[in-house]
Amino acid sequence: MADETSEPAAGQAGAEAAQQQLFIRAQYVKDLSFENPRAPASLREGAAPQVELSVSVNGRPMEGDDHEVELVLTANAKQGDEVAFVAELSYAGVFHLSGFNPEQLRPLVMIECPRHLFPFARRVLADCTRDGGFPPLMLDPIDFLALYRRSQEAAAAQGQDGGGTGGNGNGQQGNA
Repeated sequence: MADETSEPAAGQAGAEAAQQQLFIRAQYVKDLSFENPRAPASLREGAAPQVELSVSVNGRPMEGDDHEVELVLTANAKQGDEVAFVAELSYAGVFHLSGFNPEQLRPLVMIECPRHLFPFARRVLADCTRDGGFPPLMLDPIDFLALYRRSQEAAAAQGQDGGGTGGNGNGQQGNA
């Protein structure tokens, strides 16, 4: 005989999960910059540039259950001591997140949403570097969970709350 007290609880959890929604309303290039300060000399050099990548994620609530999530990728490439190129991309999306409790929102905004944006931002950055005369910059996948955890640890070390769904100063950064 089944325990009748556990069935309604399981049914309620299923109903809550069925009401949770995460979908992308829009995604777009917010800002794109490519600098090739030594062209055409930098294009003639045979050695591949050494690339340092910086990643940050910012989220902000909008009207209703919508949130704008911005993924910022900055690639600084050097050939020896000289700058080969600098590429900066701010790729954003508007996500509809409904049915989630407040504790679930921040991880969704800072982990799951940028995970959806990344493949598109990766392609834009690869096209940009290729169009700038260099081999396409093919980024490895980014562990947004690890970046989120590092930002939470840094916020805890500084005595900050770390709550909310992002905004200025609440982004996460890391080198990939």
